[in-house]
Formats: sequence, structure tokens, C-alpha cells
Amino acid sequence: MALSVEIVTPEQRVLTTECDEIRLPGVEGSFGIRPRHTPLVAALAAGELVYVIAGAEHRYAVGEGFAEVSNDKVRVLVEEAVRAEQIDPGRAAAELKELQAKLASMSPEDPNFEIERAHVERAAARAFVVRLS
Repeated sequence: MALSVEIVTPEQRVLTTECDEIRLPGVEGSFGIRPRHTPLVAALAAGELVYVIAGAEHRYAVGEGFAEVSNDKVRVLVEEAVRAEQIDPGRAAAELKELQAKLASMSPEDPNFEIERAHVERAAARAFVVRLS
């Protein structure tokens, strides 16, 4: 028995596939889903999403969002989803450094602080995922 997985961003459906297992970056820690998992809705943090097909791992950097699990179907709704193979390591590292510097220069009271913090977290997820590939 397999899991049906769908990853959706505001712009597009990124992936629809069947897999044996999926690991997600929950806001309270990473967690895995296998067939016959209890239904749930979970908040996701920016981080690494991994799905496994016949022992082969497929990695994505994802932004914050939600996952819904029900009847062996996992729907992942996130701000961003990028396959590890599509990420340029040098660009990811440079972008992370630039965004961290921008955030460090801001005050937490700045109305754009949380938006910039989210950008840093997504950039950190991309940099992390590409290092593991």
C-alpha cells in the first residue's frame, strides 16, 4: 500500500506522486508519515521535505505551510517547494547570507520583520537541502 502525495504552492501543483513514506518539517519538529497513518493536520516550518520510493529519497526545500493526512493521502500546502536538484549551491549560500544581513539590520518592531524572517528561513531550507544532495 502506498501514500498518495501532493505538494501545492500558491503558484502551482509542484508534485503528485505515490510513495512509501514522507518526512515533513513540522513547526514542533520533523515527523514522518507512512500508510495507514492517523488523520491529522499539521503546521509546517520551512525546511526539508523527503519522500521515499522503493528506498530512494527525493528531497525538496519547502516554505512554511500545512500538511493534511487522511486515508493514505498527504496534501502539502506550502509557500515554496523546490527540488534539491534545481537549487544552485553557490546561489543558495549567497542568498542566505544576504538575507541574514538584511534581517540583522532590522528591528523586530519593523512591520516587515516577520516577512524578512520568513525569507531567511526559506533560504536556509534551500541551502540546507542542497548541501545534503
